[in-house]
Amino acid sequence: MPQLGIEIVGPSGRHGDFRSQACRWEVRLGVISEPENIKAILSTQFNDFELGPKRYRDFSPFLGNGIFTIDGPAWKHSRELLRPNFTKLQLDSNLDTLEVHVEHLLAKIPRDRSTVDLQQLFFKLTMDASTEFLFGVSTNSLLSTSQDFGEAFSAAFEEAQWGVSLRPRLGKLNDFYTNRTFIQACKVVHQFVDELVQRALSSSKALNAEKSSYCFLQELAKDVKDRQELRDHAINILIAGRDTTAGLLATTFFILARRHDVWTELRRSVETLQGRKPKLEELKDMKYLQFILKEVLRLYPTTPLNNRHAARDTSLPVGGGPDGKSRVLIRKNQRVTYAVYAMHRREDLFGSDAAEFRPERWETLRPGWNYLPFNGGPRTCLGQQFALTESAYVIVRLMQEFSDIEARDSAPFTEMLVLHT
Repeated sequence: MPQLGIEIVGPSGRHGDFRSQACRWEVRLGVISEPENIKAILSTQFNDFELGPKRYRDFSPFLGNGIFTIDGPAWKHSRELLRPNFTKLQLDSNLDTLEVHVEHLLAKIPRDRSTVDLQQLFFKLTMDASTEFLFGVSTNSLLSTSQDFGEAFSAAFEEAQWGVSLRPRLGKLNDFYTNRTFIQACKVVHQFVDELVQRALSSSKALNAEKSSYCFLQELAKDVKDRQELRDHAINILIAGRDTTAGLLATTFFILARRHDVWTELRRSVETLQGRKPKLEELKDMKYLQFILKEVLRLYPTTPLNNRHAARDTSLPVGGGPDGKSRVLIRKNQRVTYAVYAMHRREDLFGSDAAEFRPERWETLRPGWNYLPFNGGPRTCLGQQFALTESAYVIVRLMQEFSDIEARDSAPFTEMLVLHT
């Protein structure tokens, strides 16, 4: 079995050593990391907070009226439409479709011990798998050249995401800023999805009748007949499905390449399959693999920062008074940012080794609102099980193909904050 040499440079932005004292930002600074306050914002006082009008202004040119941009009854309606599309049956049946794209990924990895950047391959893999799951048609970017549509669509999708992430930083300057590349990228993505929406609406048969695998868009079209609404739902889910899984995979392998003790222990679990492709229940039963994924998401949560705006005058459970234990007033329209990244690294919540990668902690750890890798409350990520299952499957399949892994650089882990939802 060949060895795998990798080079993963995470999205740019220096990763610092955030100790608990540095992370315990106070409410008066506008950023919180107290579990009780975050629980109030996301759950117990859910109706007191909203995304705010700026979210729609910033995101709608690309995402339209999707679950990441809207509030109130419209959001609730969208959520109820989307929820049935993420069930255990669909996850289980989708593994066969995922395997096709994993084989394309494996074909891209050299067997002569030369270095490969897995991160770029992971983003192509998750784009290919997500588009097939959502649309019944894959971009097949792992099979594409720079001249092929799959590669062009992926590039446009990334450009559109980057443009969306820039808009909140510009604020009022958006009124004076025009990015023609961003506009064109949105147009490419919208036109591609529009064509698939039209096919789903105009046919009473499955989008790809010859395939038995599940197709999100075809199922959704049974209940939604508005083209714009279907497109917006599809693009919102595509962002969540592609980026969450690709980021989780890239970070996991960055760590595995530098922690051979973790790689070796995980191999023992993978070897119990005796080379068989894993099934859904087998993936769930691999406790050490699940511990690794939880620990990666603790230290490097998919959405490290997020915010809400107060819909009315309200308060949060703690942070006020001389001792910080009284309720604290939040005025209507005030923005409150909550830092999951900071909370996950607090020593008072996760121990004195909170900054260290130690999967074994999950043998006894039973977190509540102090662990939110996929948000919480009514807006909990619908696709979290999809992302975890897909990530676990890819990790196992790579370990079945390669006996070892090594890092080919000494660069620190780096990050980039792009789009928070």
